[in-house]
Amino acid sequence: MAERAAGVIFFFLLISSAAAAVNRPIKLEYLKLPLLHKDTFPPTPSQSLSSDIRRLNTLYSSLGHRSTTRSAKLPVTSGATTGSGQYFVDLRLGTPPQRLLLVADTGSDLVWVSCSACRNCSSRPPNSAFLARHSSTYFPYHCYDKKCRLVPNPTGVACNHTRLHSPCRYEYSYSDGSETKGFFSTETTTLNASSGRPVKFRNLAFGCSFEATGPSIAGPSFNGAQGVMGLGRGSISLSSQLGRRFGNKFSYCLMDYTLSPTPTSYLLIGRSTAVNDPKKMNYTPMISNPFSSTFYYIGIESVHIEDVKLPIRPSVWAIDELGNGGTVMDSGTTLTFLAEPAYRRIVQAFKRLVTLPEADEPTVGFDLCVNVSGESRPSFPKMSFKLSGNSILSPPSGNYFIDTAENVKCLALQPLTTPSGFSVIGNLMQQGFMFEFDRDQSRIGFSRHGCGKP
Repeated sequence: MAERAAGVIFFFLLISSAAAAVNRPIKLEYLKLPLLHKDTFPPTPSQSLSSDIRRLNTLYSSLGHRSTTRSAKLPVTSGATTGSGQYFVDLRLGTPPQRLLLVADTGSDLVWVSCSACRNCSSRPPNSAFLARHSSTYFPYHCYDKKCRLVPNPTGVACNHTRLHSPCRYEYSYSDGSETKGFFSTETTTLNASSGRPVKFRNLAFGCSFEATGPSIAGPSFNGAQGVMGLGRGSISLSSQLGRRFGNKFSYCLMDYTLSPTPTSYLLIGRSTAVNDPKKMNYTPMISNPFSSTFYYIGIESVHIEDVKLPIRPSVWAIDELGNGGTVMDSGTTLTFLAEPAYRRIVQAFKRLVTLPEADEPTVGFDLCVNVSGESRPSFPKMSFKLSGNSILSPPSGNYFIDTAENVKCLALQPLTTPSGFSVIGNLMQQGFMFEFDRDQSRIGFSRHGCGKP
């Protein structure tokens, strides 16, 4: 079905709002949050491709201007805020807890929500913004607090060090001119631990946005979300702030949402040997890019089709001295985008090996589409990626040949044509794997085992 190809999967993280003892030591526990598919009609594959391209343009622009002079970089936000993020997070924030719907994204750091300073908020639709005055635990950072240096501050606004109420102001701008402005703040959130007991976390750093303008974060493409939850590598992401209390790692499993009944997907924050058995995990180093502290880079060494290594130069996958290139794992991009020289080799190999006839009407935006009419279980050549650390990622063919129309399947890969960008392993290619992001050991693990465990 075309729904699988579109891959725009909306989920809810269902988090209890009940309170528990605050900041008690947590042993042998982790946060386990179910990801459920939201019943909404996804776009066509071509629309999904267009959305991915807008997202990648913003991801690339977040790397900023390249020069040979290295300097401190402010945290960046990603294209998840362009409305192309694939997950919704049902977050409980404040005291008493207020329910907010956020876009979750491994390609951004900042957690920010739409805020309102109203006192009598009866005229506001329920759950349309965080009501800061209605929470007893909300507190904006002062502009001279060292935490204020973690976010981009507006130009021309001086910090009054002597004023008691001089909040830390942040300002994010996006490639299409969209902006979010507000106060960098701290608040309490309530989440469920693996034991089932709710745990209250104090001092969650987040952006309280009082102004959001532009199509990326205020228009219909934002799908009614009230903000973004960053899961990137930066110090202010949710995974960093909570991960330190749970072993500094997180993992997720994306199940095939087209199955019936729909299997449950999970986001885990913390260590879970019951789900993530280290003996069954393959590990690849987490690559660092000095020009980006946010993205999760991996190293691709080679690509194999039917166990035959393709003639692709290693430099195609490398990060250069200006921070260009490399490969990023991204939950918010649907399709997989590869550097053009590698993409062309892969397409040539598939065209040579696929025996099915070409589709009479190929899907717009896809270079290889075949007619599968009369084939109950069409077979496709096996593709695998050899990664750094001598690990092999071998996704099932359903992760890279997808339904785009009735009796038509297309190769769900796209060429990366910009020299300043990076390759992206999208969420369709990740389906059916448990991916573990281990910050302490600077590695990413993956396995087909444990993905369906409750």
